[in-house]
Amino acid sequence: MPKLTRSVALLVGCALVLPLAACAHGGKHGGDTAYVARDVNTLYAAAKGMMDKGDYLMAAKLFDEVERQHPYSVWARRAQVMSAFNYYLAEKYSDSISSAQRFLTIHPGNSEAPYAHYLVAMSYYQQIEDVNRDQATTAQALNAFNELIRLYPDTRYASDARLKLDLIQDHLAGKEMEVGRFYERSGEWLAASLRFRKVVDQYQTTSHAPEALERLVECYLALGIPDEADKAAAVLGRNYNGTYWYKQAYMLIARKTPRGARQAIAPTPVQTPAQAPTPAAMPAPPQS
Repeated sequence: MPKLTRSVALLVGCALVLPLAACAHGGKHGGDTAYVARDVNTLYAAAKGMMDKGDYLMAAKLFDEVERQHPYSVWARRAQVMSAFNYYLAEKYSDSISSAQRFLTIHPGNSEAPYAHYLVAMSYYQQIEDVNRDQATTAQALNAFNELIRLYPDTRYASDARLKLDLIQDHLAGKEMEVGRFYERSGEWLAASLRFRKVVDQYQTTSHAPEALERLVECYLALGIPDEADKAAAVLGRNYNGTYWYKQAYMLIARKTPRGARQAIAPTPVQTPAQAPTPAAMPAPPQS
């Protein structure tokens, strides 16, 4: 009888273990890891091993387990950052943002806080759509990088953020130009001029500024306010007088006011509107 009891117990135990094993196996494909109590060193080493193998999603989930099972250990804080980093590598950007923001909420003054802010900004940055799509994520990336620079201006992450900001500004300007051109093609000159004016005022250092000024000349002439067209053309000539867009503006002004026409300046090639930023390499989290 005791032998039979042991056999039944063994079968029951197997029935309980098999679903857990299936959950753990399925974790690589997006399922949750099964809760199996392990000491912190074993669990952290398993997570690091998965990361080294390139299974970043499972690594992130195991780093989450380190925090869940051992929240007061010295490894828990590090595991939060590593979780966010591995979610980023797995292109699970929303999860990466959540992990990094949770770390910042709990440890705002930690030495790895700049990196956590950088992870948040980069996760938004990698989701930037082309100029034909909604630019809400682009604005979030812009805000996140600005916040990083404000809080940690002397870090290497802030240096990279400044470079990314130039690309983001160019991207946002490209979106305004796309909308402005649509309004202009539709004959909605006032709406178009407001978009081009925004590029000139807010994104004057981007590659779209010369075209925006030339488009303003077109809009102002169509609206019957040649004085404003002259002002836009003057700014264009003062700052971009070797461009194709200056030549176009010059020709428009010359046709409207022949007495004021001057000799056309040969154009130089201009850049096409910037597309979505290419994926950037992500530095590993700082070693502690």
